[in-house]
Amino acid sequence: MMLKFMTRIRGLSRPLSISMLVLAYAGFGAGLRAQETTLTFDPAQAQINFTTSDTIHTVHGAFKLKQGSITFDPATGKATGQLVVDSTSEDTGSSTRDRKVRKDVLESQTYPEIVFVPDRLEGAVPREGDFDVKVHGAFRIHGGDHDLTLTVHAQHKPEGLAVLSDFDVPYQKWGMKNPSTLFIRVSDTVHISVHAVARSAAATSATAR
Repeated sequence: MMLKFMTRIRGLSRPLSISMLVLAYAGFGAGLRAQETTLTFDPAQAQINFTTSDTIHTVHGAFKLKQGSITFDPATGKATGQLVVDSTSEDTGSSTRDRKVRKDVLESQTYPEIVFVPDRLEGAVPREGDFDVKVHGAFRIHGGDHDLTLTVHAQHKPEGLAVLSDFDVPYQKWGMKNPSTLFIRVSDTVHISVHAVARSAAATSATAR
């Protein structure tokens, strides 16, 4: 295709032909920049914290990320991949509480993973600076898939792309048991806060070259 283009412009004046060549290569470069990109998350730099409340106090806890990567197409917004959290890693600092939550609420023996599967990204992803995007997908927990749109704030840093997202999980509405007792009432929603670092890599050989 490029050979045909070169043949066509040979009969044009030199200034015009040079201008068309510049435009052609500029368009080619833009095409490369629009290739799919994969973001791979580092579990060692991921913090997945949660809070919920009961009639006595606010409970703070954390989960561990097992693995995660997202591939997206800047031109279409299409996204694939998954972020996998170890549900057995739930930790509030109280062994008694954690055993109860893992056994009766999360049922971690049966559902050892919590997974977010993205399918669409909305917003531009620049090469530098801060930016905000929305990532839509399925949040898989306790055997069920639930539509979820994450608002993600990101910042380019030397160590990679730092991302932050906060969202609520209405666990009782999604079929999990509320651990309330006769005297202690527990909220039916858990607030999740995610801080993570991802590194980008070209998802196609053309971009890699």
